Amino acid sequence: MSDGTIRKVFPKIHSLKISNEILEYVFTLPNGLNPKLLKENYFVFLQHFGKSIELEGEFKKYVLTVYQQAMTSELTYNFEEFKESLKEHRLGIIAGLDRYGKYVSFDLLKQPHILIAGETGSGKSTQLRSILTTLIKTKKPSELELYLADCKKSEFHIFRKVEHVQCVLSSPREIKRMLGHIKQELDERSDLTEVFEVDHIDNVPVEHKRPYIVVCIDEFVMLRKDEGIMDILTEIVAIGRTLGVFAILSMQRPNAQVLDTTIRANLTVSMGFKLRDKVEARIVNTPNAEKIETSGRFIMNSDKLYELQAPYLKQDEAKRLLNLFMVSKEAKEVNQEEQPITEKDVFLDVN
Repeated sequence: MSDGTIRKVFPKIHSLKISNEILEYVFTLPNGLNPKLLKENYFVFLQHFGKSIELEGEFKKYVLTVYQQAMTSELTYNFEEFKESLKEHRLGIIAGLDRYGKYVSFDLLKQPHILIAGETGSGKSTQLRSILTTLIKTKKPSELELYLADCKKSEFHIFRKVEHVQCVLSSPREIKRMLGHIKQELDERSDLTEVFEVDHIDNVPVEHKRPYIVVCIDEFVMLRKDEGIMDILTEIVAIGRTLGVFAILSMQRPNAQVLDTTIRANLTVSMGFKLRDKVEARIVNTPNAEKIETSGRFIMNSDKLYELQAPYLKQDEAKRLLNLFMVSKEAKEVNQEEQPITEKDVFLDVN
């Protein structure tokens, strides 16, 4: 001021919403105040309101939401609780429980291809187990085929004898041959949509119907050096949606070279569990995933950003739920004209 006094200028609060669930402050910053100051001093909000808060906005207008109750820190998998919310989807995925105690689900046909990333112990593996178990329980083997690849040889053995599961692989050589079969299937389905002049494989005549295919690869970063494998994965995520072929890819350490622009742009759902730093969170497109402290908690980026608690499904419980779908499998082939591959061959690398 001209008289030497200092006038303090504060953000202007425009509204305050109070309910049983939240306190919501809508405010604007004074002109000339650097918005970076909010991020740099975010700890002040945490100190005053606690950890159950969310700050959204940019440049000038912001919304601070203070949740009255903290999110649950553990959510036991209970299919009966969320099966109703799956009925509206053709190929439904239960992601987790939000801050308001509501299950968040989505349809792979509308939001195809999932990327899951997280450190060891973050909840990534049990989320994979939960997703696959739910798919098996909601679709018949004639409606859904699962192709599972586990480069660490530790995650998918419990699914090996499930009727929906076409193969469980671990070696890059066998995974490449399996993806060759998927490539052939993509070509055949593409031909069908062209012959019958339809925009989706679901719309071909009944006698030509094909089951949905989900290819799930854990630690696919270990396959990055094989250009043939990466080319087919890129094709799956680029054109698989209209052909009923979907990918679920997971990794512990997100890598920008592996998640190139084409793959990243077509992985429409990203689930970031606890990640090492901001760089990894940015690669997965799940901001603040590096700040997560609770196992099973993750940031999901799909139609919008969510903070969710994933269903926790123990391996023994998964085996019990899957027991109904177990069959005896002998020399089951993954059809590929030149080099048929049998489950006997496949499992040499797993055992």
